[in-house]
Amino acid sequence: MVSLATLQTLLFTLGPLLLPRLISYYRTQRASSASSPLPTIPLPHSLKNALHILFISASLSLLLTLPYFSPENILTLTSSRLQTPPDVLFTRLSAMRPNHTLSPADELLRPRLTTLEARTLYLAHGPDTLTNCPFCSAAEPVTYLYYALPGLLTPHLLHLLALGLATSSLIAGKAANRWRNYAAMLGVVLACTEIYMLGTYDHKTNARVLRPEDLTHFHWRVRTLRYLAFALADAAFAGLLYLSGTNRMFGMQVSSAERVEAVMKVMEQARGKMAALGIVKNVVVRDEGLAGRGREYWRREKVVMGEVMDEREVVEGVRNALEGGRVRVEEVERDAGRYAEGIYGGVEMRGDSLGG
Repeated sequence: MVSLATLQTLLFTLGPLLLPRLISYYRTQRASSASSPLPTIPLPHSLKNALHILFISASLSLLLTLPYFSPENILTLTSSRLQTPPDVLFTRLSAMRPNHTLSPADELLRPRLTTLEARTLYLAHGPDTLTNCPFCSAAEPVTYLYYALPGLLTPHLLHLLALGLATSSLIAGKAANRWRNYAAMLGVVLACTEIYMLGTYDHKTNARVLRPEDLTHFHWRVRTLRYLAFALADAAFAGLLYLSGTNRMFGMQVSSAERVEAVMKVMEQARGKMAALGIVKNVVVRDEGLAGRGREYWRREKVVMGEVMDEREVVEGVRNALEGGRVRVEEVERDAGRYAEGIYGGVEMRGDSLGG
């Protein structure tokens, strides 16, 4: 694994660069939230899609950390030392196989583990690289890194795809799209970190280990850390999307241009409805049949309402309401006036718009 000295070097190198930026960004967001707090809103449906994607990605990442989904480590399986002779190692392995017979994969791996150097490379790069690499050589360990790079980058690219979908404006909306660059940067950082760890790891450190429990199974440990990092990154971005989408933190103020655009859309829709209403009214007024049906409807409405208002129960109810003070006519008239003013205020009534 990466030594403590390497971690300290990275911390002292990147810390002074990243820490002030993080503190400044936090203070900016805090001041913005304090000066213009936004009301908390329910989580938008589009962000629910993003959270579902991140939940699936995190769940799969955690699932892949289980030993069942990890490549088999024959040294751990047989509890063997690195110095165990090949015949003894594979005799122990065959005893654990069905029918005490080595599998084809075991037969391919067997000639690759004849030397101590090869076994240290096995712990560093895993069985797939050691078995299938056609150009790798123990004399040039870097060739194993070249072969392992495509397989190493594949899960990172898939994780980047999940982050990209979760922060896409088409799927998750504008509130999630603002975190897209940060998601891409984090995905690249995770990939570069794993490449750096594998490129700087000294596989020969296991050559001096005598007890099986002291061996560093680098390939399996890094694989577990990779998927744990994926799950943590998904959880972190899910939290950011939830906080920003509900305006609990990192809320975005709506710009003046967006407000004007929203108002113009509402006015355009109202104008379209008014125009359609005017067309319908013109058709009704110009058509004798429709106009007659309209007049007949209002004549019948007047007769029916008159009969209703003449009923004894209705008359007594109106009298009781007026006398008991439950209905104040002045307030009703005042509210009706405000309602009418809100509808027609500032509108110039023209004869040609009322029936042509």
